[in-house]
Amino acid sequence: MRPVSHEGEQAVQRRAGEGGPGWGSPMFDADLSGGFAGFLGRQSMLVLAAAGPGGAVWTTTVAGWPGFARAEDERTLLIDALPAEGDPLRDHLRDGADLGILALEPQTRRRIRINGTVTRSGSGLAVRTEQVLGNCPKYLQTREIVRHLDGVGPGTAVRSDRLSAPQREWIETADTFFIGSRSPDHGADASHRGGEPGFVTVDGRTLRWPDYRGNSFYMTLGNVELDPAAGLLFLDWDRGGTLQMTGRCRVDWDRRSAAGLPGALRVVEFDVEQVVEIPSASPLRWRLLAHSRHNPPVGRP
Repeated sequence: MRPVSHEGEQAVQRRAGEGGPGWGSPMFDADLSGGFAGFLGRQSMLVLAAAGPGGAVWTTTVAGWPGFARAEDERTLLIDALPAEGDPLRDHLRDGADLGILALEPQTRRRIRINGTVTRSGSGLAVRTEQVLGNCPKYLQTREIVRHLDGVGPGTAVRSDRLSAPQREWIETADTFFIGSRSPDHGADASHRGGEPGFVTVDGRTLRWPDYRGNSFYMTLGNVELDPAAGLLFLDWDRGGTLQMTGRCRVDWDRRSAAGLPGALRVVEFDVEQVVEIPSASPLRWRLLAHSRHNPPVGRP
């Protein structure tokens, strides 16, 4: 059994002056029944996070028609999909590996997170759940699926140790990205970050974004407190491409760094170590309907 208390979360909460003993991971059990099971069965996309070769954390997406992800029982989630060819996690989701999952429904701005361990099951995955929790809709943009392209495979994966100019522009015009983290004692986690286009900036090999007020669980930052390895995923919602990065994450607690960023409580920084871009990695094509009314305006420090 994993420890109930998450010392990383508690450390971040103390420094932030939020939460407290028992707030965060200890609040959630492994139960997939009821509304969670029904929600999962309606989804066409999941975000996954896990450690790959050498302990590097990667975040990716899988997709299918509704029903491709389904609860087999109270603690088993079946996923009839694997990451795209060329994805760093495709061949590294081995039996017993920690896996974080985010089930996100942009059209209704609902999401749940599932953390557990994975077993390969033919051309898909079986996940034994350890934590299941709902998240609020704050900072989620409203999108709807306009096309689901069956039979269109991904393009060739392009790997690098640095960001190209078009990739930097992709990041700096994004309104959403996903972050994966992992603590050796507490498992992997996949989470969402959203804001107005431009809320993420790039300076050389370093990405920065404001950390807005949330639920005070600090699951991501709690993991990073214990192990700075993290993975980011940016989606090309219009064309299905993915931009994945693995590297090291840290929190800048200096209040002066956040002072010029509306809504920021602190700033999070991520140093890029490896980059993978895959055209058409997802068969889904989305249309933006509205940005979240909770998004603070974009500012510069």
